[in-house]
This record gives sequence, structure tokens and C-alpha cells, in this order.
Amino acid sequence: MQLPAWVSATETRVRKRTDAVQTWVERTIWWRIWERVLENEFVDRAVALAAKAFVSLFPAIIVIAAFAPPSVRDSIYHTITRRAGLSGAGLATVRGAFASASDIRRATGILGLVFTFFYINSFTTALQRVYTKAWRRPPTGRVSGYALGASWLVGLLVYFVIIGVARAIIGGGPELAAYAVVALVAAIALWCITPWLMLGRQVRLRVLIPTGAITGIAMSVYAASASLWMPRTVTENQHQFGFFGVALAMVTWLSGMALIIVISAAAGPVFAEDTGWIGQHVRGSSTAGTLAPNAAPSLPPPASAPTLSDALGRGNQDDLDN
Repeated sequence: MQLPAWVSATETRVRKRTDAVQTWVERTIWWRIWERVLENEFVDRAVALAAKAFVSLFPAIIVIAAFAPPSVRDSIYHTITRRAGLSGAGLATVRGAFASASDIRRATGILGLVFTFFYINSFTTALQRVYTKAWRRPPTGRVSGYALGASWLVGLLVYFVIIGVARAIIGGGPELAAYAVVALVAAIALWCITPWLMLGRQVRLRVLIPTGAITGIAMSVYAASASLWMPRTVTENQHQFGFFGVALAMVTWLSGMALIIVISAAAGPVFAEDTGWIGQHVRGSSTAGTLAPNAAPSLPPPASAPTLSDALGRGNQDDLDN
């Protein structure tokens, strides 16, 4: 059955307009960010990063805090619990982990403390893969990876101390706005230095500022929102699964943090490589590059456009093994 002429004409006009809108969208920087997010397999890598954080980073922080001075240990404890929005059973569980410092020191010993750095390296290796994939950088050596892991751990502990000291000095009330500014600046600084270290200082620190700003701001907003939903999540999970439910709630919170890191890491190089005014401001000029002097060239982009299957970790198996 042949369609009326006016129906065919309307269908043609709609298709042309749809194609025009699609072409315009694909030319925007936001579409390029989406493609880089898909290329970075954001779901698969966020899940892997959250799992590494729970089984490697979090226990390592507890061990390190046990050997740290009481003031540093309190800063770490209060920063984690406030950022995670913990209260009730979840808060009591985490408090118990940090309160038994003497028991942890006796059980760990110096050899265990040394092995803690291997646990840290397990997390930082996953974090490094996020940034190297986003920036299409060649992988660094294993030896440098251990050094970067130790350096990043020191930076993380400094961040915890800054936040804890600022909270103790500034306190609450009207001064809480000043604390929020200090916490935000510290978070942005941490997440500017983190990719710089993870990329082996091969990328200019200046062009990593958008990554740090996006990550730091998103992390701060996410941490503020956690106080609204985390207590209920912990309570419901504990009633259903007991102690294991508290762990599930922490994994949920860490998954959100990991997703922010992965998406921010993918957005950073798109802003830095932009040929318009955004890229010029990020790089400092229209002729400045993104890499440090004598840095190895970046890897080429994928031969085909990434798909949602890639983001779910169901793309090329060779890519997943890298």
C-alpha cells in the first residue's frame, strides 16, 4: 500500500531534521566526552575500582591509621565517616575498626605494614589504568607503579589531615562555609595531583586542572548528599544481611565515588585537546600541547567508535586485559 504524498513528505522532513540535530550534537564537546566515557568502559572500570577500594584501599588505610599518631588517626576516621554520611550501625562499625589501633599494631607488625603498600598498589594500579586509558597513554613500568602508589598514599593521608585539622579549628555554625571552601580546595588539589602522578608526570599539571575541578566538586556534592541516603541504606542492609549489609552499603558508596573518578578522568583530556576556546584556556595557548617535554606520544584513538557494550566491559577482550 502506497503512503499518501503528504505522509512521505512529512517523514522526509522529520528525518532531515533528526539527522541535522544528530550531526549538531555529535559536533559538541559533550558528545566527545560521552564517546571518551564509553571508550574508557566507565561501568566496568568503576566497578573494578570500587571493589579494589573496598578490599585493598580501605583495609590499608585502617592499618596505616593504627601506626599513625592519635590526632592523625582521628582525622582519617572523621573524614571518612563524614564523607560517607555514616551514622548508627555503620558509624559504630567503622569506629570499632579505628578504635582497636593497639590490636591492629600487634597483629600487623612491621612486615604486615610493608605488605600494606602492596595492597595500596593493588588499588593505585586500577586507578592508574583509568587515567592511562582516558588519556590514551602507554602503560608505565611496574617498579614506577609501586613508587607512585606510595606517593599517592602520602598525598591521601595529607588530605585527610588537612580536612580533619580544618574541621577541628573552624568547627560548625557560621564558620562551616569556610570549612566547606577549605575542603573543596583540598579535594580539587588532591584530584589534580592524582592523575599527574598516575600518568607518570607525562601530562602537564595545568591541563589536569579540569579533571581535578570536576572530580573535587562532584566528590564534595556526592559526600554532602551521602548524609541523606547512606544512613537509611546502612540500616536497611543491616536488617536484611547483618554485618555484611554494612559492607554492601560501603561498596555502594564507593561505587558512586569510583564512577565520578572514571567520568571525570574521561572528560579531562577532551577539554584539554579541544581546538576551540575551551582547549586554549585549559592548555594556556592555542599552540601549547598537553604532554610534558620528552613525554612519549599518546596512543592512537580506537579504530571504531566506542559503544555502550564497551562501557559495560563487553567489548574487545584484548582491551579488557590491558
